[in-house]
Amino acid sequence: MKIEIKSKRVNAIIEELKDQYLEEDRYTRPWIIGFSGGKDSTVLLTLVWLAMQQLREEGKPLHRNVYVVCNDTMVENPVIEEYVSTVLTTIARAAKEQQMPVSVNTTTPALEDSFWCCVIGKGYPVPNNSFRFCTEKMKIKPTSQFITDQVAADGEAIVLVGTRLTESQARERSIKRHEIKGHRLSKHPLNPNTFTYAPIKELMLEEVWWIINTIPSPWGFDNKTLYKIYLDASADDYECPTVVTDDSHRSCGQSRFGCWICTVVKEDKSMSSLIKNGVEWMKPLLEFRNRLIENRNVSELRCPTRRNGQRAVDESGHNLGNYTMEYRIQLLRELLAVQKDTQSFRSSIDLITNQELIAIQVIWYRDGNFTTTVNDIYNEVYGYNIPNTNIGLQERLLLEKACAERPEHFQLIQELLALQKNKVLLMRKYGLATDLESRLETFVREDKL
Repeated sequence: MKIEIKSKRVNAIIEELKDQYLEEDRYTRPWIIGFSGGKDSTVLLTLVWLAMQQLREEGKPLHRNVYVVCNDTMVENPVIEEYVSTVLTTIARAAKEQQMPVSVNTTTPALEDSFWCCVIGKGYPVPNNSFRFCTEKMKIKPTSQFITDQVAADGEAIVLVGTRLTESQARERSIKRHEIKGHRLSKHPLNPNTFTYAPIKELMLEEVWWIINTIPSPWGFDNKTLYKIYLDASADDYECPTVVTDDSHRSCGQSRFGCWICTVVKEDKSMSSLIKNGVEWMKPLLEFRNRLIENRNVSELRCPTRRNGQRAVDESGHNLGNYTMEYRIQLLRELLAVQKDTQSFRSSIDLITNQELIAIQVIWYRDGNFTTTVNDIYNEVYGYNIPNTNIGLQERLLLEKACAERPEHFQLIQELLALQKNKVLLMRKYGLATDLESRLETFVREDKL
């Protein structure tokens, strides 16, 4: 079904996309579209899809592959995460049905780079403006790896971005800094043999909402769902001028969605507004996030050294190192309690994955904590009685018998086995010998005291 678009500017963008798609190059460079599910990336993919449909109707071959890439930080706003998951499934199904060269891909951070492994596992202070480990570890690295892999397969690649000049001054400066005058494509700032293309950079906010509200989704999704999410997440004190097409299109705001746990922003207006507009089960999430900010710089919750052993105490005696083990244990207990509470309303929501829980236990072992385990905390919060076993019953009985005169030796062997067994669960497998030596040295030192 051909869609008639009554906008010269929008039609001009589609024509430019068609021209760029047909451009001959030796690699037939694939297009990579970063898709967050928000308004701008939705509009970008919509116009790309329409351009490809028109090319097919004109008898032109669709020779260039398009990869729709969604970066899942594993701490996305649950409302948005559920919506995006549904949209990606719809896109993948429609691409297959319409025989479009479009594939859907999701990237996630490496397990040891996930938010909870960094904060609860390693004790990183939660991010702020001067310490934003999350952007690099959870967004840039996973997406860059996908681009690198694609470039290795295809020679070169073009990344289509949904940034707009009017979105913010910072975005405008970024676009203009990397663009090449007189050319549509710009060199990618991070990835070699990669170019960026911002086809909707001239669109105004009103035009973005006009496209969402008036042009049917070419992959068959109802855009009213997206509009409703923005409407519910808009702060009461913010008005965004939107072009309305009927009485139901009230001002929807310009809320920016991201991680529900984001501590970089002072106030999470979108989550607060969602709660005010009926999504009350998110209130414990917001309260937990606010506590993280409040406790970030409490000296008693921070170590006097960083993870590399470097001293981290300011002139006033305030600790600036990573979180203490006691606080990390407290955080996990609080997070699991919030998850349990949330699951009583939405059983499908996991705020932390089982893989992260295992990885956190590995990190805690490496940091010398063998007393309170992740398993203990999980059992406590959920009321389970899942046993803690590192070795089998027969082996344990033999060891206990052999170590009857020195019970501490049995505990040491248990700890060394725990280090060895869990080391294989993380991607970075180096350091096992160092961990074992460190634990043995600590044992010998304590034994002499």
